[in-house]
Amino acid sequence: MNTFDVVVIGGGPGGSKAAGILARGGKSVALVEGSHMGGVCLNCGCIPTKLLLGATAPKGLLRGLERQRVAKGTIEVDYDALQKRIQRFVKGSAQALSKNLEQLGVTLMEGHAVCTGPNEVLVTGEDGNSQTLQAQHIILAGGSRSAAFPGMAPDHDAVLDSTDMLRIAAVPESLIVVGAGAIGLEMADFFSAMGSKVTVVEAAPHLAPTEDADIGQEMAKLLGKAGITCISGIKATSLTTSNGMAMLTLEDGRELTAAKALVAVGRTPNTYGLGAESAGCALKARGYVAVDDYLMAAPTVYAIGDINGQTLLAHAAEHQGAYVAQHILGTQTAPYISGPVPSCVYGSLEIMRVGITAKQALALGGEVTVAKAQLMGNAIAQAGGDASGFVKVVWHNETLVGIAALGHGVSHLVTAAQLLLLGQYHGDALHSFMFAHPTLDEALHAALEAPREVVSA
Repeated sequence: MNTFDVVVIGGGPGGSKAAGILARGGKSVALVEGSHMGGVCLNCGCIPTKLLLGATAPKGLLRGLERQRVAKGTIEVDYDALQKRIQRFVKGSAQALSKNLEQLGVTLMEGHAVCTGPNEVLVTGEDGNSQTLQAQHIILAGGSRSAAFPGMAPDHDAVLDSTDMLRIAAVPESLIVVGAGAIGLEMADFFSAMGSKVTVVEAAPHLAPTEDADIGQEMAKLLGKAGITCISGIKATSLTTSNGMAMLTLEDGRELTAAKALVAVGRTPNTYGLGAESAGCALKARGYVAVDDYLMAAPTVYAIGDINGQTLLAHAAEHQGAYVAQHILGTQTAPYISGPVPSCVYGSLEIMRVGITAKQALALGGEVTVAKAQLMGNAIAQAGGDASGFVKVVWHNETLVGIAALGHGVSHLVTAAQLLLLGQYHGDALHSFMFAHPTLDEALHAALEAPREVVSA
């Protein structure tokens, strides 16, 4: 039986971050990963998706410049070569992560981990051999996997999940994307740029359902201009493979067919078979591990990242992992506070947000006001060929609570937006925050100084 100060279950951004900090702090750490170091983010999520979108980004730039009649031409992406590049990058990054953790003294283990007690983890390798690890603390960082609704589960034939989609052997002639969150929108953007005829279907009233309606509605309009069909506000009742094609049936009786379909309706936590209850943890209705203000799920157990359901983003998991490591080391004693969580949707059109939406602000009571600056007034947006979209600022009473943007390249505004929000730079205070010229960042300045409008429910 091996004994450690801490056993971390899951080698994604949160688990690997916690393990590294703990090892630097002098703790003996074992990190157990069931499939691939780096987790979903590195291997079949954020990173490969961004490499795909990076390859088609020049197409979007050229399309905008063609509309302005200042450039023309064609850009061809070698899909096979792109897939090989992604595989090399992911493999190299995973190896570098493992090497770094090992150099810090972290014991890396491959296998399926099950909690068998509040201080005990059973690890079973691919060869069937098992060993028991003892630990003073256990960190659950197992992440999440693609969710599906009854009658719409991926069959990995014509109906695919996001992992299937990232590794598809060839670009499909046509594609239905069910779900218009970050995953669905990014996949729709890439495959449309590669030549697929794409239809996006979202049950919520608008695309990007976690954002305010104005952003989702504008996104649908702009995607439509780019050739992507968008259907929102109607539920899908079934999605199956029929005669080698994906067939989607909508609640109003319409049937859509395509060569492939992507189910992108959210994520579900990897708590099945984890044995979290045996360690004293409680699971919430959807399977997420319940945690307190210190991200503790039991007296000896922490749960971080997707598995606790607070914020399903890689950087949120990493932030939580750093906090938990510091809490175990005793250098952090205050409750966990995330601060304003930044989020982005990437592609030829992007969404950026830091803080809360106007809808969320309205739920708090009090006065909510918003101000907008259109990107068409920004020189850098114009220079890139596509100045569609806007920057939006949300106030609750007189407190700056949210900044969002839609348009080409707006993900690059996320860090400046977070600093503006944290520092409450508006009104007289805005003068102490100097914006370089010409930059896209100036659109943030314009939005902060734009006339405000009162928002009602």
